[in-house]
Amino acid sequence: MIEIELDGKKVEIAEGSMVMHAAEKAGTYIPHFCYHKKLSIAANCRMCLVDVEKMPKPMPACATPVTNGMIVRTKSEKAIKAQKSVMEFLLINHPLDCPICDQGGECQLQDLAVGYGGSSSRYEEEKRVVFHKDVGPLVSMEEMSRCIHCTRCVRFGQEVAGVMELGMSHRGEHAEIETFIGQSVDSELSGNMIDICPVGALTSKPFRYSARTWELSRRKSVSPHDSTGANLVVQVKNNQVMRVVPLENEAVNECWIADRDRFSYEALNGPDRLTSPMIKQGGEWKAVDWQTALEYVANGLKQIKSNHGANRIGALLSPHSTLEEMALTKTLIQGLGSESVDFRLRHAEFSSTQKVPYLGASIASLTTLQRVLVIGSNLRKDHPLFAQRIRQATKAGAQVHAIVDSHADWALPLSTSQVVESAMWVQTLADIAVALAEMNGVAAPAAGTPTEAAKSVAKSLSTGERKAILLGNAAAHHAKSSSLVAIASWLAAQTGASIGYLTEAANTVGGYAVGALPTGDGFHAGQMLTGALKAAILVNVEPEFDTAVGAASMQGLMGAEMVVTLSPFKCNLSFSDVLLPIAPFTETSGSFVNAEGRVQSFHAVVKPLGETRPAWKVLRVLGNLMSVQGMEFDSSQEVLASLESVGIQAGSVAADRLGLSVSGAIDLTPAEVLPVVASIYQLDGLVRRSSSLQLTADARAAHEVAA
Repeated sequence: MIEIELDGKKVEIAEGSMVMHAAEKAGTYIPHFCYHKKLSIAANCRMCLVDVEKMPKPMPACATPVTNGMIVRTKSEKAIKAQKSVMEFLLINHPLDCPICDQGGECQLQDLAVGYGGSSSRYEEEKRVVFHKDVGPLVSMEEMSRCIHCTRCVRFGQEVAGVMELGMSHRGEHAEIETFIGQSVDSELSGNMIDICPVGALTSKPFRYSARTWELSRRKSVSPHDSTGANLVVQVKNNQVMRVVPLENEAVNECWIADRDRFSYEALNGPDRLTSPMIKQGGEWKAVDWQTALEYVANGLKQIKSNHGANRIGALLSPHSTLEEMALTKTLIQGLGSESVDFRLRHAEFSSTQKVPYLGASIASLTTLQRVLVIGSNLRKDHPLFAQRIRQATKAGAQVHAIVDSHADWALPLSTSQVVESAMWVQTLADIAVALAEMNGVAAPAAGTPTEAAKSVAKSLSTGERKAILLGNAAAHHAKSSSLVAIASWLAAQTGASIGYLTEAANTVGGYAVGALPTGDGFHAGQMLTGALKAAILVNVEPEFDTAVGAASMQGLMGAEMVVTLSPFKCNLSFSDVLLPIAPFTETSGSFVNAEGRVQSFHAVVKPLGETRPAWKVLRVLGNLMSVQGMEFDSSQEVLASLESVGIQAGSVAADRLGLSVSGAIDLTPAEVLPVVASIYQLDGLVRRSSSLQLTADARAAHEVAA
């Protein structure tokens, strides 16, 4: 640590830091545009010029290293004059279009111009004009004349997203930020460029001209998509979600969110929304009131229980459902005398588990890993924010190894990538185990051949201090998932690595924690989807898209006497008998458990649309109508509090419940069923109904594969 003097105050700061870092530590604001705490230093804008004693001219705070005894003045006449000169220069070519700019009201240039800009301009020549560019459905580059060439967007793509999709061409007044040879911006993190742009050059195309920033109310929430549990700020106008931006949480999502977190809100007010209960009568759908619909369901379930037995009634839950919804669904089904409840919709193997499968470490720790083995994941598309953290780890020298079934660009350097048919993943892991066993002089857990690739992975995992073995969505859904876990656990034990699942959805960990799983003679999801039930309750599930059996599930559910769909959308029309409109995450309160076991609660940010009701309330009333005990709750917070008995509380799942269950023999025979994994913009009903996300290159590619 060294000591400097900043505006008369002594500040201790690590050697190698910049003056800007010392100012941040001291709580002193230095105006800037190109500097961003998560990006490399460019020193483009010169707005952060400060007065450093013994320096003949002002120095950029973002690029000036501190030295012991340095004296810095940020508010001296010399510094202020320099900053005002830079501001005058920046405003020379800036268009005077604040009244129509989407960035107006939250624009750094606008804010700093108030403090450092002049009342009039000395510049009388023509301003330069930069032609607009079409770079895709998410990011608008319609007003690039506003660009001040801070290059934040360029550095973000190169350093954080891992793909340099934007660059600066030409020089001087001809310099432009653009894609090259007509390419679009296709990164799954591209929306963050909008947030970090300090002017209105990059704006949100779906939000464009929809509202002014001062008209929007801001409410905290949590992403309902992948297992990161990204913290969000949902911006609302006239009881309608207008925009979603990140809420900074260094331990979870830092200051970034994925594009599906940002743009899936389009589905919330789309034409597919279900706004009133509906019953199918004579093949026709008719809107009814809630009392009629719930009594119809209750009477139907009682009749089926009487005719076929309680266990022919079951419930399928989306892993994107809240803890409260899962808990009440489980209570309802068990209260009817059945044990058939499951959320593992895309699984091919349904082994019992005593532990709650999770990441095996904190999300923040991914950034500091030195060795990583990823099995069965297109990491960049399945978990964009996890991939971003591991990308940062590789910059510090981390070695990343992959076992996957197809080539994919992870936008980070891979030490080894074994592209193997998923049927042979267990054998591929066994080969690594044999190579490691030979190195350590111990017995291997299964037979295998120590190939060169296997030796390379084994040698890498044997070195380094911070290591992780991560099982992806395809590994979790694999027909031999328990064998994969068994060998991976052995590798972790031998190398000192952590082991865990990346976990698929917003509340996959929560589903295990609540115990929304079949017990006794209950049917698992695979059985329920293929005809085991006479009455099925589907909570936020669209079997055609959300399950391993896909369209075949429709035939299995056709054989049921009653299918009740609880969904925010008009779906499952061909085989459902009742549709009950439940609230999406923006219209209900609830909790998700992310991959690291962190319990995060959120509140509704807008009123429910039409006759929509929170799912936990619908399930509670249905349970009351059927005289099910243990469902007398007045709020989702009461439901969450009731889960403390199973180790779930506000903040986290009990540490002793987290882990992987390893049981049974390792089966090296090739798996006969391919694991089913949703593509990035087909993961859940919200992203599937976001019109802008469905126009992206990733969505188009998925549609072409499906066709």
